[in-house]
Amino acid sequence: MNYRVQPTAQVDESAVIGAGSSVWELAQIREGARLGEGCVVGRGAYVGTGVQIGNNVKLQNYALVYEPAELADGVFVGPAVVFTNDHNPRSVDPDGKQKRGGDWEAVGVKVAEGASIGARSVCVAPVHIGRWSMVAAGAVVTKDVPDFALVVGVPARQVGWVGKAGVKLVELEGEAGVWECPQTGSRYEEKDGVLLERAAQ
Repeated sequence: MNYRVQPTAQVDESAVIGAGSSVWELAQIREGARLGEGCVVGRGAYVGTGVQIGNNVKLQNYALVYEPAELADGVFVGPAVVFTNDHNPRSVDPDGKQKRGGDWEAVGVKVAEGASIGARSVCVAPVHIGRWSMVAAGAVVTKDVPDFALVVGVPARQVGWVGKAGVKLVELEGEAGVWECPQTGSRYEEKDGVLLERAAQ
């Protein structure tokens, strides 16, 4: 076995875990879930049936990732984050009969490469979280988040842009729509509400 699972964790036999990954105490990984290489699944985290997770993904303590979520490479999921999977949740149907697994259609949250989901935030499926975007702690995401967007609040709204380093970008003086990362110097260009990386000079 080329990955590490703590004795109190529950990993279903049909789950696939990539090389170099770690599954910590009391975490649960359900049937058919697939984790890439170098992942970290924190204490008490939950990975639902058939959830697909890329390489180098971090799920912090007590994150709840319900199926059919899909997380791309390099995604960060903070402590106590919840990815929902039922757009119209009910315990019972209109006749009062308890709903079972086949009585509703699961919808998922999709998180693109490098995105970060802050502590205790909730992503209400179905939503798509764009590449390298950042969801602030405690936010409630109810609509798609663009690449590189910084979103905060309830419901989440965009308040700026972030670069790959996770630092809020600054718009250059005299160059409308051109943004720079104060940490790396990388530049980005905004067109029609979309932020694109500029090729290195």
